[in-house]
Amino acid sequence: MKTFPKPLTAREERECLERYQEGDQEARATLIERNMRLVAHVAKKYQNTDYDMEDLLSVGTIGLIKAVNTFHPDRGSRLATYAAKCVENDILS
Repeated sequence: MKTFPKPLTAREERECLERYQEGDQEARATLIERNMRLVAHVAKKYQNTDYDMEDLLSVGTIGLIKAVNTFHPDRGSRLATYAAKCVENDILS
C-alpha cells in the first residue's frame, strides 16, 4: 500500500484552515493530502467487502474532500474527527 505523508499537527491544521478560509487553494490541497492516511485507515475496515481497496480509497477521498469543504473549526473538533465520519459515510453509501 502507498505511504502517505504524516498528518498535520493541531497548529499546522489551524493555520491551513485559516488560509483555506481566506481562499488559499494550496492550503486546501495540503489539508486533503495530509489526511489521506485517515482515508486509508477507514478504508481498511472495509477491505474484506465486495469492493477493491483502490475503490474504497477513491470513494473515501471524495468523503475527505467533502469534509474539508464543509468543516467548521469553530465547532470545537479537529478536522480528522469530522472527516472520519464523512469518509465512512461515503464508503457506506
